Amino acid sequence: MPPIEGWAQADGTRAFADRAVASRHLPAAHFRPAWGGLTVSSLGLGTYLGAADGPTDRAVEEAVRTCLGSGRVNFLDTAINYRNQRAERSVGRALAGLIEQGRISREEVVVATKSGYLAPDGESGLAAGPWIERELLRPGVLARGDLVDGSHAMSVSFLADQFERSRANLGLDSLDLVYLHNAPDVQIPSVGRTRFLERLTEAFTFYERLRSADRLRAYGLATWDSLRAPRSDPGYLSLEEAVGVARAVGGERHGFRYIQFPFHLGLPEAAVLRNQSVRGERLTVFHAASLLGLGCVTSVPLGQGEWTGPGSTPSGLTVTQEAIQFARSAPGALVTLIGQKRPEHLSENLEVAGRVPWDPEEFRTHLP
Repeated sequence: MPPIEGWAQADGTRAFADRAVASRHLPAAHFRPAWGGLTVSSLGLGTYLGAADGPTDRAVEEAVRTCLGSGRVNFLDTAINYRNQRAERSVGRALAGLIEQGRISREEVVVATKSGYLAPDGESGLAAGPWIERELLRPGVLARGDLVDGSHAMSVSFLADQFERSRANLGLDSLDLVYLHNAPDVQIPSVGRTRFLERLTEAFTFYERLRSADRLRAYGLATWDSLRAPRSDPGYLSLEEAVGVARAVGGERHGFRYIQFPFHLGLPEAAVLRNQSVRGERLTVFHAASLLGLGCVTSVPLGQGEWTGPGSTPSGLTVTQEAIQFARSAPGALVTLIGQKRPEHLSENLEVAGRVPWDPEEFRTHLP
């Protein structure tokens, strides 16, 4: 099957939102403006957890169909290393089926993936070591000297290889968004800040070339610790510095437009810690990102199960739903990723889309 052409468009994503508001009776505030005129849902589907097997493939495919078909989600998040490339393929199969059936158009959906970690092919029949040797090391795609912590790389030859594999896995001609996956978290402590910024410049330059060739719409940084860390931490990342790199290689119309980081009741740093600086003013990550033109995509709103449980809260939501409502209501949050695959859990979580996000004052009352 030939790859699906196109990418998310302003008109398409707006049509998705308008249809959901009119026919699904969702509040307009569930949909938010994103860079490039896109309209994205405040909830997105994450595809991280699960075994590299057929049943999980089918569960991910069904989750994609449920999310897009419900009108509640038009933002899909995956990574080439999730389940050894099988997560991307699951997303691709589900999306292709929905488009073929006329239930969705390519222009209505934002598809994000990530590169950086080594990602052996879980369906190749080879163990990880032999696969990496055959596919990456022996052909010269990856030099051993480019490896950090035995599992991560951001050399241009490696990122180019991963980009083409992601396109093939997803069945898409062009990608909406590619993140460098935990690059500052892994690279800065190992190679130092100066060398990391040199590698970041090379990677951003490569992604700008892909944008010029109409193969990529935007790129970003998906992180775990580096954006939540205090400025004194060895792995800390300055957003202003990263945007400066993007401007240096891509000008003011550069494609560095998204960041991703964990945010939940137990990890609220992005909303409370003033660890960023923009033009000399100390700001939180959410505030700094908004001034720098970056969309904030937050992950693990349930703390990988920590913020789940039976019963209802004073707001009328379940414990799980309130944790999701907290994350999506943070001022400056663009999309909150949910990763449940079981239909009953996914259904419960998607009900939050029918609620208006808390206003800033109500959000502050829930901060720990």
